[in-house]
Amino acid sequence: MKVFPLLIALSWFLIEFASSSHAAEILVFGAVSLSEALKECASNYQQESGDTVSFSFGGSNDLARQIDAGAPADLFFSADEAKMDFLEKKGRLLAGTRRSILSNSLVIIEPKGAPLKLSEATQLADNSFVHALALANPDAVPAGIYAKEYLKKIKIWEKISAKVVPTESVRACLAAVESKNVDAGIVYKTDARISKEITVVYEVPASESPQISYPLAVIKESANAQAAERFAEYLESREAAKIFEKHGFTVKE
Repeated sequence: MKVFPLLIALSWFLIEFASSSHAAEILVFGAVSLSEALKECASNYQQESGDTVSFSFGGSNDLARQIDAGAPADLFFSADEAKMDFLEKKGRLLAGTRRSILSNSLVIIEPKGAPLKLSEATQLADNSFVHALALANPDAVPAGIYAKEYLKKIKIWEKISAKVVPTESVRACLAAVESKNVDAGIVYKTDARISKEITVVYEVPASESPQISYPLAVIKESANAQAAERFAEYLESREAAKIFEKHGFTVKE
């Protein structure tokens, strides 16, 4: 009887069983603008850790509301600080796990092949250029809130508010421009990069842009808090930073 091969096979079985029994399933609620970057990060992390990472993407406002209502998220990655502030005040965040790691920028876009050729953002107020301007909901969605703040700063919000077409998310805003249902839109630079159906006509200078900040935190009620924190730590790693930068995000120091 060949005992050693049997023992070796049994040993490998026990190792694999032990490894799988410690693997965790992590559910991340993430701002939709992070979709491609986070999926790539998760793919790498899963190979290294053995944990499984899944996502629920959407507008940060909707995700925060779902988490407050008891949705089983393990980690929240928001596109602005206000939604994270909301959950922190509600006692939904695990103490000591909140950090802000990314930034972004705004761009004005038009449908590919459209005649609009903006040379400055104030032309959005000119009806000969723009009759309908898509924004993520400027009263609720971070991308829209940032855009509204910018348009107020350059003193044209009052002139254009009547022709704003609000959408449920920044990706819905992008889709509205792609479909040519509006003349222009304002989205994150990272979202504009993923579409071949739009043209970026103006990049908002950093000196005029609102402070765009992406915080993340482990949810206090998470059943996998330790695993979620490990994934959060990975998202702060140099390996993850390279992925975020590749997708157009600015990584905070």
